[in-house]
Amino acid sequence: MSVSEQLAVVNEKIRASCQKSGRDEKDVTIIAVTKYVSIERAREAVAAGITDFGENRLEGAMEKYEALGDHVNWHFIGSLQSRKVKDLLHAYRIIHSLDRKSLAKEIQKRSEDGMITDCFIQLNVSGEESKAGIRADELPGFLDMLQHYPAVRVIGLMTMAPYTDDPEEVRPYFQKLRELRDETAAKKLPHAPCTELSMGMSNDYHIAVEEGATYIRLGSSLVGSQ
Repeated sequence: MSVSEQLAVVNEKIRASCQKSGRDEKDVTIIAVTKYVSIERAREAVAAGITDFGENRLEGAMEKYEALGDHVNWHFIGSLQSRKVKDLLHAYRIIHSLDRKSLAKEIQKRSEDGMITDCFIQLNVSGEESKAGIRADELPGFLDMLQHYPAVRVIGLMTMAPYTDDPEEVRPYFQKLRELRDETAAKKLPHAPCTELSMGMSNDYHIAVEEGATYIRLGSSLVGSQ
């Protein structure tokens, strides 16, 4: 299927999930995860009207950025090594995987005067050892620490749910992340407005939308793989 055809299917599922949960579908941003597709396929996604793209490896991230430039919004969605921040920061202004002090420190170090990077704190709400992210009970202290790094702005929380054949099984994890987001937003922290939720992938995004996702990260169900 073409990206346009895939996008139509995705948009219909988002619409249905929003109707079910009483949400406005305009509040859901689709991130096309292009790590497994060519630049040509990424260009097709741009032509289909997709404005947000996500990469999780520095090499692929910069290759796509150099090809497509600032015509789209760039999200870094994978684990980010501190030593690679300097090569990425000028292009990718939204990072979905902030999970340690050393990364925040490096963003601060590499930021020019007045530069702010919007970040999602990555949480491991499922408790899987294979998943990155801080634990829920570590969130308050982590937020407190981040106030000392003014180049970092926490716009939301992110998680990766376990892969399962039954997407309903991951609903509790999305509910938990939404609760943590709401608790954080209620604190009205200047450095952490925390209004967004980055959760949901190709297998379970319709559940994530029902539970409040504002950013969903779609690869195979949208641009496929090559």
